Amino acid sequence: MNHTYVIIMAGGVGTRFWPFSRTNNPKQFHDVLGTGRTMLQQTVDRFDGVCPPENIYIVTSDKYKELCQQQIPSLTDDQILCEPIARNTAPCIAYACYKIAQRDPQANIVVSPADHVILKEEEFRRTIGTALQATADQDILVTLGIKPSRPDTGYGYIQYIPDGDSDGKNGRPLRVKTFTEKPHLELAKQFVDSGEFVWNAGIFVWNVQAIMAAFRKYLPETAEVFEEGTPHYTTDKETSFIDKAYSLCKSISIDNGIMEKADNVYVVLSDFGWSDLGTWKSLYEVSGKDEHQNAVDAHTMLYDTQNCIIKAPKDRLVVVNGLDGFIVAEYDNVLMICRKDDEQKVKQFVAEAKEQGATFV
Repeated sequence: MNHTYVIIMAGGVGTRFWPFSRTNNPKQFHDVLGTGRTMLQQTVDRFDGVCPPENIYIVTSDKYKELCQQQIPSLTDDQILCEPIARNTAPCIAYACYKIAQRDPQANIVVSPADHVILKEEEFRRTIGTALQATADQDILVTLGIKPSRPDTGYGYIQYIPDGDSDGKNGRPLRVKTFTEKPHLELAKQFVDSGEFVWNAGIFVWNVQAIMAAFRKYLPETAEVFEEGTPHYTTDKETSFIDKAYSLCKSISIDNGIMEKADNVYVVLSDFGWSDLGTWKSLYEVSGKDEHQNAVDAHTMLYDTQNCIIKAPKDRLVVVNGLDGFIVAEYDNVLMICRKDDEQKVKQFVAEAKEQGATFV
């Protein structure tokens, strides 16, 4: 029996990617990079060969179940775990891990978001293989760490203990010293300057016994809730049990709930062209550019325009004159033009559109 499993978290709304990412159709279900595959489809493709297709589970909102089925038709109903309400990543991961444990107590599990970009897929699979080897016979919690390119406040930071002269270059997991979730800017600058920290990529590897032990120790109420579901998983009572279970769960991330507290956390230093694609600027950074540093996924006529990201349906002609450093994005009756440096205002635009009674958020 193949004991490797993959959990893909696909429940987020991705507000910062509006107007593409909408409540009824978030970014993970879009072909954001213009490759012909959605982010969810690319994520599933990435694990080809890592585990059998029947060992992939997608956790998502119940309102996205149909989208998951349309985009990954090979999935059975049992492989799509529907959350009745959003409760952050700890309950989402607990649900999937306790369900897998009931099927296979020897399960070795990879947890991945559905909306990340990974440019070097072979290197990614190699790194995942290294982590899975380590967790197969050790009760450790492994995360993948990315060398930071800037002091970003949107990521968790991992301080690791170097392993002699190798400093993680041999790929072996290194013990984590501290785990800090989304620090303020000054602290992030100190972390980057020190050279002792890596970004937490939000991709985790562990065996199912290790993560259940961590839930029992650090989030005992969550552990208790999902342990009670053991007789109901993969039966017709699962949905009604989960509806009740989620109403009892507090909303907390796996980072805050477990990773920051646990003493058996390790990191594999990784370099596989990673971006969490959380914002328009991050999409700009990973996209191909023309000679004027414009990232274009649209039918365009551009004049005196540089350093822009332009994304629109191909049946539109977008004519731009005299812009430098802007986002120009159109989707489903919404056109947004915003400075790249002001991209944090996108959430504000969405909130104000909602207040005005707009239906396209």
